[in-house]
Amino acid sequence: MFRRTKSETDTTVPAEPQAKPGGKGRPTPSRREAEAARKASFKKPRNRKEASALRREKMRTERAKMQSAMQTGDDRYLPAADKGPVRRFARDYVDARYSVMEFALPILLVVSLLGVVFSPAFPWLAGTVNLLFLAMILLIAADWFLLTAGLKKAVSVKFPNESAKGVGFYAVRRTMQMRRWRLPKPMVKRGEKPS
Repeated sequence: MFRRTKSETDTTVPAEPQAKPGGKGRPTPSRREAEAARKASFKKPRNRKEASALRREKMRTERAKMQSAMQTGDDRYLPAADKGPVRRFARDYVDARYSVMEFALPILLVVSLLGVVFSPAFPWLAGTVNLLFLAMILLIAADWFLLTAGLKKAVSVKFPNESAKGVGFYAVRRTMQMRRWRLPKPMVKRGEKPS
């Protein structure tokens, strides 16, 4: 009869080679694998479904970068309306000062609610509410004028070669928002000199 040798009967699987300490823990890819991976990153979509998936993914990453830039003030990823040193200076100029426009909406809401609720009981209150509205409109107009004139003057001094077109309206739009809700986030404290 024929006998089996020890090597034929041994069913143990040889142990895999252990990774060296400090090694990368995986084999180096072959040239073919590396080139295939590189080409896959530049691969064009085969159909509309793949193209729209790639476009959505790209837009998602751009939005994430833009959101983080809105928090940190990173100029590279800000929207086009907020980019540039002049716009950054305008934001700092607005954020460093107190403004009537910033508090106008809450004040007008309270005044109008008081007028609506109490005017049936006190008819003279309607006239007072109208006077307060008129006073707030005049204060807002004066604040608007002072803000835009001061900002344009400061921009022309700090950035003599840059165009100040649209910077006044940009500052007014920012001023209309309450400070904690402004985006990009304020980078200066109140009363601090804008840089």
